[in-house]
Amino acid sequence: MSVRLPQSFRQSPQDKNGFNVLEYELMSERADSLGRHGLKVEAALAALKAWSADRQSAEEREKLLNDASDAVWAFFIQREICGLRNNRDAIQRYGIPNEVIARLGAVRK
Repeated sequence: MSVRLPQSFRQSPQDKNGFNVLEYELMSERADSLGRHGLKVEAALAALKAWSADRQSAEEREKLLNDASDAVWAFFIQREICGLRNNRDAIQRYGIPNEVIARLGAVRK
C-alpha cells in the first residue's frame, strides 16, 4: 500500500521560483496601505465632526468636507485594489456622512 502526501504538503513550482514570496510581500503592502488610508479617513472625519459654527467659518467646513471626501475616495480606491468591491460596510463602520459620499471623485477648481 502506498501513501500519498496531502496536497498542502506538496511543493508547487511557484514555491521554487519565488512567486509566492513576491505575492506575499505585495499583499502585505496592500494591507498596510489600506490601514494607513483607514487612519486618514478616521482623522478627516473626526476633524469634520469637531467643526462648530460658532468657532469656525463656513469656508473651513467646506475645506474639511473636501479633505474628508478626498481621504474617503483614496480609501475606496485602495479597497478596490485589495479586492474589496463593496463599500457599504466601510461606510457603515466609519460612519461616513452622505455629504462626504456625495463629493467622492468630484474635481474642484
